[in-house]
Amino acid sequence: MTVAVETGIWQLDPAASTVGLRHRTFWGLVTVKGTFTAVTGEGEVRADGSATGTVRLDVASLDTGNAKRDTHLHSADLLDAGNHPEITFAARSADRLDGDSVRVTGQLTVRGVSRPLTFTARVASATAEALTLEAEFTVDRDQFGVTWNQLGMMRGLTAVTAGLRFTRTDG
Repeated sequence: MTVAVETGIWQLDPAASTVGLRHRTFWGLVTVKGTFTAVTGEGEVRADGSATGTVRLDVASLDTGNAKRDTHLHSADLLDAGNHPEITFAARSADRLDGDSVRVTGQLTVRGVSRPLTFTARVASATAEALTLEAEFTVDRDQFGVTWNQLGMMRGLTAVTAGLRFTRTDG
């Protein structure tokens, strides 16, 4: 099934959007899960069906349910919220594939380091006024200078999940 997406300007609905992460720590014995509670963004769907946009995560809003761990994640050891308050993903293109799949290509910036990132998202729902995208992908934190790893506890990739709801602002 292919869902039509209306052309125009779309604004991220922060109350209806979530971005979370999972990372195995303590030599793979424990999975730490966190959610960014402050997410903003916008996008544009062009007449040819392609799309661009930006999603911003407030680094200090990352909540893992453990205040001491959150303070450390926000510190210069890891995400460095004081010097780099936002993680951004700038989608350069989002092109429809078969059915409800979309190939998203862009730049992920963490700690001031930008790297290309391509992943497949799914159009979970689309009406003339609202659009929901879902995606899951992995990120190698070492590529972004997030290298703190006391005693080798934090190896491997970080899984990112996103459920992003956009509402049309022109129409």
